[in-house]
Amino acid sequence: MNITSQQLKRFYLDEKRSVPQIAKIVNLSETGVNYWLKKFNIPKRTVSEAIYIKHNPKGDPFKFVLPNNKEDAKLFGLGIGLYWGEGTKADKGSTRLGNSDPAIMRTFIKFLITFFNIDKNDLRFHLHTFTDIDLEEAKGFWRRELKIKENQFYKPTVTITGKLGNYRKKSKYGVLTVYYSNTKLRNILVSLLPM
Repeated sequence: MNITSQQLKRFYLDEKRSVPQIAKIVNLSETGVNYWLKKFNIPKRTVSEAIYIKHNPKGDPFKFVLPNNKEDAKLFGLGIGLYWGEGTKADKGSTRLGNSDPAIMRTFIKFLITFFNIDKNDLRFHLHTFTDIDLEEAKGFWRRELKIKENQFYKPTVTITGKLGNYRKKSKYGVLTVYYSNTKLRNILVSLLPM
């Protein structure tokens, strides 16, 4: 059985179906579907693109929008600046930002929600504390300050306290890192940074 270019484009490009899924629909082997993709000059997805689609079958779990008023523009600038200065750019699969100041964390979370329309429940958090900080008290502090749930926390890292210094004033409740795992969102953020 043959497949038309129009059918294949609809299945593969528009509906984002995989080669095995298309093979079942049109009663062809996977090799046959790959043959027609090549014949019709339809570029195949990379493995990472295929995995992304598999994990996000309904499309991107976010929608990027630009600011449309002065207040939004201020928040947008703050969010980009925070990510540029405090964010982890090396991780290509997620957006991360760590800080000990809850106001900074709230601002960055508001930035993600406002301009990427993410679901706050999809955020994950990692707490890094010291052995002389009460872990439950620290987690409770961050939950209250950011209005997040217990199940959004990864396992915390507790570092043995060394010589006493100024860190107590700076990180009484530890350093919290917010994570949003999405390659495309991370790439958009990186592309917005001044280079």
